[in-house]
Amino acid sequence: MPKRASGGVKKANRYQAILVRIFSNHHQADVNTFDFERQEIEQVADEMEIVLPKNIGDVVYSQRYRAEWPEEIKATIPKGHDWLILPAGRGRYRFKLIRGSSRVVPRLDAAVIKVPDATPEIIAAYAQGDEQAVLARVRYNRLIDVFLGITAYSLQNHFRTSVKDMGQIEIDELYAGVNREGQQFIVPVQAKGGSDQLSIIQAIQDIACCGEKFPRLTCRAVSAQFMADGVIAMFEMREEKDGVPRVAEERHYSLVPFDKIEAGDLERYRLK
Repeated sequence: MPKRASGGVKKANRYQAILVRIFSNHHQADVNTFDFERQEIEQVADEMEIVLPKNIGDVVYSQRYRAEWPEEIKATIPKGHDWLILPAGRGRYRFKLIRGSSRVVPRLDAAVIKVPDATPEIIAAYAQGDEQAVLARVRYNRLIDVFLGITAYSLQNHFRTSVKDMGQIEIDELYAGVNREGQQFIVPVQAKGGSDQLSIIQAIQDIACCGEKFPRLTCRAVSAQFMADGVIAMFEMREEKDGVPRVAEERHYSLVPFDKIEAGDLERYRLK
């Protein structure tokens, strides 16, 4: 018989109920980081009679990219800080308090740059609004080249590997590139569409992976997000002294038919 959600725990909040219990089991005042084991998710779910998803990792994924912190955890966050749930090795996670936000949110006042849409019509016709659609439009329109000012080539989708002290990670898409001086780059790209939000957690994983697997190449981590009206927000994430990546550059691109780029648009771009 499958377990039923206990009274008072709504199905939509069951993942957060588990995380709140785990958090309260480990958190202490003035403690900014602590680990917990993956199996603790199962143990707590059993104690609370909460049905787990087939993929237990969804409990953590949902909190990283979709949900706001529940009030019990939010109350422990100092102003100007946020909690992360980082990978900490095989079957292990780490709560860590950082300065700034864990999410990468597009600015609402950023200028939108029009780019001729080179997406093949058959791709545009069948693409969904998920991360794969973002990655496809970025790839076909060479937005990595446009955004970073280098020549870049898609190396691999869904690059899965293991990283020291993190365990298994996956990069949405990996590019290799070169500039006019011959400097070579490795560009990990994370993408989000729909209701999912970008998180610095994936940037942390991507940068660590590239440093370990491609130590002779310059890593330039990129995040891309679908916005309203098909605008694609792109961010370059750069690691700071505290080891946390933050937004170093942000641009918003609108993919449009060539005849929708007016003379006034070209004049503005020419004068920048």
